[in-house]
Amino acid sequence: MPFSSLPASLSEALRARGYEAPTAVQAAVIEPEAHGRDLIVSAQTGSGKTVAFGLAFAEQILDEAGSAGPSGPPKALIIAPTRELALQVSRELMWLYKEARAWIATCVGGMDASKERRNLAQGAHIVVGTPGRLRDHLERGALDLSQLKVAVLDEADEMLDMGFREDLEEILDATPEGRRTLLFSATMPKPIVALAKRYQKDALRISTVGEDRGHGDISYQAVTVAPSDIENAVVNLLRLHEPDTAMLFCATRDAVRSLHASLADRGFSAVALSGEHSQSERNHALQALRDRRARVCVATDVAARGIDLPSLSLVIHVELPRDAETLQHRSGRTGRAGKKGIAALIVPYPRRRRVDAMLKGARINAQWMQAPSAEEVMKADRERLIETLLLPVEIEEEDRALAERLIAERTPEDIAAMLVQAHRAKLPAPESLVEGSDAGPPERRERIEGVWFRMDVGRQHNADPRWLLPLLCRRGHITKSEVGAIRIMPNETLFEIHPAAAQRFQQSVKRTAGKDDNDVTIEPAPGGAPARGGPASNGPGAPHRHRRGGPPPRGARPGPRR
Repeated sequence: MPFSSLPASLSEALRARGYEAPTAVQAAVIEPEAHGRDLIVSAQTGSGKTVAFGLAFAEQILDEAGSAGPSGPPKALIIAPTRELALQVSRELMWLYKEARAWIATCVGGMDASKERRNLAQGAHIVVGTPGRLRDHLERGALDLSQLKVAVLDEADEMLDMGFREDLEEILDATPEGRRTLLFSATMPKPIVALAKRYQKDALRISTVGEDRGHGDISYQAVTVAPSDIENAVVNLLRLHEPDTAMLFCATRDAVRSLHASLADRGFSAVALSGEHSQSERNHALQALRDRRARVCVATDVAARGIDLPSLSLVIHVELPRDAETLQHRSGRTGRAGKKGIAALIVPYPRRRRVDAMLKGARINAQWMQAPSAEEVMKADRERLIETLLLPVEIEEEDRALAERLIAERTPEDIAAMLVQAHRAKLPAPESLVEGSDAGPPERRERIEGVWFRMDVGRQHNADPRWLLPLLCRRGHITKSEVGAIRIMPNETLFEIHPAAAQRFQQSVKRTAGKDDNDVTIEPAPGGAPARGGPASNGPGAPHRHRRGGPPPRGARPGPRR
């Protein structure tokens, strides 16, 4: 349905904003069958859903002339999970309803509550807020919902995940019986279904996930790395693409803190967003990104909710998303409004099978690749520098005079070299990566042949993977995912280390020789890989077969079983 079917005040606002045709979700909510009904809408981030619900409840807000009329108790209430998303929704509705002269009040945590109460007392057509602050105003009598015509729950799944169920129920219980309820949720877990069943009647289901998902403007990359190289891969991806703005997703606030500190030490202009930051710190961080004083944002999923950065062109999943929906929600922050974006997943080699299954489930065709090397980054730097210097510019007379003075003192080659050095000095150095981490999903690659080592203990000494594996990790400073097959022989044990970790492992066992309680000798296997089919053989990173018998007594070398 075209925008021409809308009230003139809204269609004029959309044209002024550059809208030519509705997105899939916008078209669906203004179809005749959706008029006046409760709606359950599944739509992805970046699909235009804020404008969609603004259009959906226009009939409850505007009169026949397309005007909002005098203000009073709110007619529409939008509830969002985070302050940033609520403010973003408020800004969108302000331009959409500007011509209709609708008053919009925002009620969110971290703002002046007394000022919000004054705004509510003066009257508003639309109220946008977060669950906790709205509930507080409701309980204090500042929020009058007696005249409410429509309630919108934006990102309802996230609000339930964040523990706002009681707040939502108290707010909705205070609304009139005949009001419309529009429920927008990227996913439809059981709690959302239960919420819809309780507060909606004959709701129309609308799903544009398949249509809006189309990843045409997002290029997905699955970047395989050794587990120890995750941070270095992030550095090189940032340096290779040099994005205007990049968002890096981590799973925990500790990971955000660590990565942010590391990037800042390397010279990146970065900010952090997580649950441990105050509202003031969040505001400063977001303003730095919008002003381009910062170009990298390290964030957790919840902290990044509602953040809209038009210049965002690179998303890096530093820690893998928990499921396909989270992957799409994170990635959907780039590639908006016809702009191209890149979503890169950092994939430690033991996690490739899981990531490949996630991508298939999301119907995403990702390019599997190795992390960019330091040489690739420097090559890109050279091309960017040449491209920048060859751009046509107007030269001031003062600059020309300075150039002539430099030419009189130095050769053009010297001046050009100094210019290159000055340019490079401002850039964080790329990182050298461990060689040997292969790229590609599991079904498109051969099994990696690891580097074989031996220990001078075997079945005669009660050798068992249950104590051998921790010993290898402790002596070699590696993780269990970097240990491959373990083959226990009568008098020795052969085991496999992933090639990306083999050199580091060998250096560590030399340093720790004689320090371990059991004093087990570890050295490269003289004959290399043993014959296939030996006992207790496992693939790299696979669970090790446990044998009967426990670890040897502490403080003593394991001896033959009695």
